Amino acid sequence: MPRFDYTAAIEELQTFRTTNERRSEYVASLGARLIRDKYITKLQDQVWPLYEQITIAALDVNDFDLAKHCLDQLQVRFGDGSLRLQRLKGMFLEAQGKLDEAQKIYDSILEKDATHLLASKRQVVLLKERNKPEEAIEAMTHYLDTYYDDHEGWIELCNMYLDQHYYEQAAFCCEELIILQPANHIWYLKYAEIVYTLGNLTLAMKHYCKVLELCTDNVRALYGLQLCASKLSSTDHAGDLHALATERLLAIYSKQPEHIRQLVQQYLGK
Repeated sequence: MPRFDYTAAIEELQTFRTTNERRSEYVASLGARLIRDKYITKLQDQVWPLYEQITIAALDVNDFDLAKHCLDQLQVRFGDGSLRLQRLKGMFLEAQGKLDEAQKIYDSILEKDATHLLASKRQVVLLKERNKPEEAIEAMTHYLDTYYDDHEGWIELCNMYLDQHYYEQAAFCCEELIILQPANHIWYLKYAEIVYTLGNLTLAMKHYCKVLELCTDNVRALYGLQLCASKLSSTDHAGDLHALATERLLAIYSKQPEHIRQLVQQYLGK
């Protein structure tokens, strides 16, 4: 049986931290081995980020004993004054289903540091889990006031608005995403679909065209363009755009089985 290489295990865990790779089962397994064999005691100050990493992995796999052991070591070293440790305690309570207690911890962190990124994110997640959409939206809006360029935050807020049928607010989120990532066709597509729902067919058609400029023959955008143009046939260029979208859709589906081609042709009126 090959000898366990402790040095290689430590280096591998360090690599995961550097690359933000979250292989929770593997990390928890390696961490448990390092703790059980007491090798971890040889790491001196390098041990603390490792304890944090193992804690998060252990929570992911519901190994509360392992997580508790790591938290106890961090508690002895850093005490209650560490906001980073408090966040880990909040995550521990979350994993155990003690959502009210976890919420209190995140609230206390944000009282001390209103810009704490990780606590802000956990607060939003927790409010969603507790089925408090309005409060979650408020928390995410406050978060984005500080971290404006977090495009994932804007996506999350957009989807939260859509869940509540707040289409105008969702459209605003897409506008921010387009500003942040103007070359990403997905945001133009999402924006087009939202403004179509709001009844602004001209604006929707314009952004379906933008999607096709960035991503040729995007089927979803072609269907959207065809639908908008069919309802705006009296406006300039709508007829040409309708014909173009129909032609491209027929070409795209030309190599599909006969029954699929027939369905598409029936939908397109061909």
